Amino acid sequence: MDAETNTVITGQYGIKESSALDLLTFFNPLLKRGLCPISYTVDGSPQVIKVLGTIWPNIIIQRCLVHIQRQGLSWCRRNPKTAYGRKLRELFLKVTCIHSQQQRDQFLTLFAQWEVRYGGKISHQADIGWVFSDIKRARSMLLKALPDMFHYLDNPNIPNSTNSLEGYYSRLKNHYRQHRGLSKDKLGGYFKWYFYFTTK
Repeated sequence: MDAETNTVITGQYGIKESSALDLLTFFNPLLKRGLCPISYTVDGSPQVIKVLGTIWPNIIIQRCLVHIQRQGLSWCRRNPKTAYGRKLRELFLKVTCIHSQQQRDQFLTLFAQWEVRYGGKISHQADIGWVFSDIKRARSMLLKALPDMFHYLDNPNIPNSTNSLEGYYSRLKNHYRQHRGLSKDKLGGYFKWYFYFTTK
């Protein structure tokens, strides 16, 4: 989807984000058509990020802040029992409220302080159940995402979330539910026509 116009550039049924071959099959035709994007805003799939970097080596990858926040809050739980869980949850609540360089710097400072106090101990401690394991996942995700979380502050044309695309996908799913009786061999054609006629 084009971020400036919220118009679908292309869509394809049956592409698996975990498959490099599928992703190359999806993106290579765009490259041949001359697509040369400045940036991509993605949900964090490692395979997608890797393939995009292979096809467009100089592209800016912006991580979707909504996905980071949603997943982080899920892993931290609604009411964490530990101090490190509560503090980390507070950090994830701030993720989508960062609209300036100053707010970004404040967030990075708070996370650095959390890391100094809790991060090292958590990383070296053996898993002691699902809750602690999820806290480790939340920390790891945030550490990996940080380098690509704030490009939108340098370029306002870079969206900081995939909300527009998610909204389109939600409408597509609602429409598809009216045609759930389609046979599998006709699904590709259905989605192809949907993408052709419904670009927003």
